[in-house]
Amino acid sequence: MEFVAAGLFGVALVHTFSTKYFERLAHRRPAHAGFWHLLGEVEVVFGFWAMVMLVAMALLQGTGTATRYLDTRNFTEPMFVFAIMVVAGSRAILQLCAGLVELIARFVPLRGAMAYYFVVLSFVPLLGSLITEPAAMTLAALMLRDRIFVAAASTRFKYATLGVLFVNVSIGGTLTSFAAPPVLMVAAAWDWDSWFMLTHFGWKAAVAVLVNTLVTTLIFRREVARSAPAPAGRQRARVPAWVVAVHLFFLAGVVAFAHHPAVFMGLFLFFMGFVSAYPQHQDRLILREGLLVAFFLAGLVVLGGQQQWWLAPLLQGMDATTVYFGATALTAVTDNAALTYLGSLVEGLSPEFKYSLVAGAVTGGGLTVIANAPNPAGFAILRGKFEDEAIHPLGLLIAALPATLTAVLAFRLL
Repeated sequence: MEFVAAGLFGVALVHTFSTKYFERLAHRRPAHAGFWHLLGEVEVVFGFWAMVMLVAMALLQGTGTATRYLDTRNFTEPMFVFAIMVVAGSRAILQLCAGLVELIARFVPLRGAMAYYFVVLSFVPLLGSLITEPAAMTLAALMLRDRIFVAAASTRFKYATLGVLFVNVSIGGTLTSFAAPPVLMVAAAWDWDSWFMLTHFGWKAAVAVLVNTLVTTLIFRREVARSAPAPAGRQRARVPAWVVAVHLFFLAGVVAFAHHPAVFMGLFLFFMGFVSAYPQHQDRLILREGLLVAFFLAGLVVLGGQQQWWLAPLLQGMDATTVYFGATALTAVTDNAALTYLGSLVEGLSPEFKYSLVAGAVTGGGLTVIANAPNPAGFAILRGKFEDEAIHPLGLLIAALPATLTAVLAFRLL
């Protein structure tokens, strides 16, 4: 069964790089276009192959084994990402964050849209250390979609921005011990508190985030300037302060109880009730996008749970230096939180090994859509702005490499 699961995991990885092929099939074979479009959705890939794996497990080992395996999986993270995406993507939270971004942009020594672009790609990912990385990804992606990714923006600019966003969010959540999924997996086991994270990881990550953003802003300064975003307040009615406060309460509650699904899902349902009661202060909630992302992550949980047999020995056979670059590379083909979780199960690791494992995991978190839990959220929100409404995985990988190299230099040399 482990070999079957590893094979299906490999097939799922190939599938993520082949989604455009299924989109072409949808046009060539209209009789089953809906099915081909479904397989062309990156967010569906891992959920689909997880289903295939469970069917194979039921056939090989019995339905009881398959259901017991499914019952032992922890789906807290998919549920949390769904809830935080919907709440953080509401008009009230976006209005508040856009106002903060514009306020900070006034103090940045760049002109107009360049200052706004710089703050969105730097301040918002670093804010993820407080509001969690999925919330930061959702906010940054929505602001980029609505005010930067205009019709005149080139594909090269969009991919470069996406690569920097994914890397910055992955490393930007390391200022605290509770915001980044790969850090959460080891914080309690290794007794890493927020002060430890700030002094060992956070300031280095902040330097890399600022360098990544500044270089990208200067390289694409002409395209950024052409976007010329208008203040959000001129585009739609302002949300009353009391409504913003209520939304903030729900956002804070979901973040505070991120490890207790019964609590944060209950808060989410109350939030949905409040939204229904005051529709005049709401835009369309990103429920579809949130559900697709949750399905993606749930599939990754199911498939990833059968990969420990080869991942754990691979990590244990590395020294501190090798594990850094090994974790960076492995993160591109599996969730970085899964890597650090496996590391937390190993006894007697040196402090240097622990640092290298986590640093490598967050460094590679922007290389692919599956590398970091918040990435599917940004993918789902921004893909509509790309050609054929699809983001090519190879294009993302190439675009994220420069920012990843900056993170490597920051974590290895500073």
